[in-house]
Amino acid sequence: MQTNKTAYIFPGQGAQYVGMGKDLYDNFPQAKAVFDQANAVLGFDLAKICFEGPIEELTKSAVCQPAVLTHSIAAFEVLKSVCAQKKMPAIACAGLSLGEYSALVACGSLKFCDAVSLVHKRGQFMDQASLENPGTLACVLGIDIAQAENICAQTGVEIANLNCPGQIVISGSFENMKKAEEAAKAAGAKRVLPLGVSGPFHSSLMNSAAAKLKIELANVRINQPNVLFIPNVTAEYENDPEQIGQLLTKQVASTTFWEKSIEVLKKDGINNFVEFGPGKVLRGLLQRIDKALNVLNLDKNSDFEAIACSCSCE
Repeated sequence: MQTNKTAYIFPGQGAQYVGMGKDLYDNFPQAKAVFDQANAVLGFDLAKICFEGPIEELTKSAVCQPAVLTHSIAAFEVLKSVCAQKKMPAIACAGLSLGEYSALVACGSLKFCDAVSLVHKRGQFMDQASLENPGTLACVLGIDIAQAENICAQTGVEIANLNCPGQIVISGSFENMKKAEEAAKAAGAKRVLPLGVSGPFHSSLMNSAAAKLKIELANVRINQPNVLFIPNVTAEYENDPEQIGQLLTKQVASTTFWEKSIEVLKKDGINNFVEFGPGKVLRGLLQRIDKALNVLNLDKNSDFEAIACSCSCE
């Protein structure tokens, strides 16, 4: 992987799995320190839930969100401990939804202790909003944005995510989502796939969560990023701390533009990406956006072995 045009990217909710981060914790003191700090900040054993489950507990938003962030930053800290970061320095950082908090930690804009506390509360607020306004998400395949917008206007659902070509995620109440599924199939959608989430995320049904999160963000210091940062609510670079805080608030109840964010990075000559944390969700999305993009996943101990070897052999 070339090192001159690299971006660090961070996954969001849904990438979690039981066992995540354990081999990093066992093999790297830097990773152990991150998990231990998360446990101390949160006041419960997040590491144990990550390593042992049960999956029902790990998938709760208030647990899943700090878990994904903690694993992502643990992997980031491990990269810093080997010479590889010098070989592939980032000129930009981005994260998908929850992953923006990880990206902001990586680019020096948020302290990890503040970020892990914020996303724990963010998850609680989103769960509370979901109880008040039950609903879900679904991925619609085979229609264009204009058709999706028309379906939303007809049925009262909203576009939640535009992640990659041919994949549009909609959000809304259960009743409206059923209407939207029928309308999408009538419009020629190939498939409508319900997503395993606990609420109508990235829609106006999350407005109460956004309002609560705004209060929490007002009490946290956000610094200017030390590399380019691109929030996926706007898909435009942002370095003003006040604006970043406002966009983090807005993001909870708004559409995220991941595909457009990656296209902006591509236009600036960034073709190499390092994905930190659990799974390979972002790699899959980037391959759908452009198969020529290079993505290195840093999730497990084995992912770092080749990097460490290449550094020691030089």
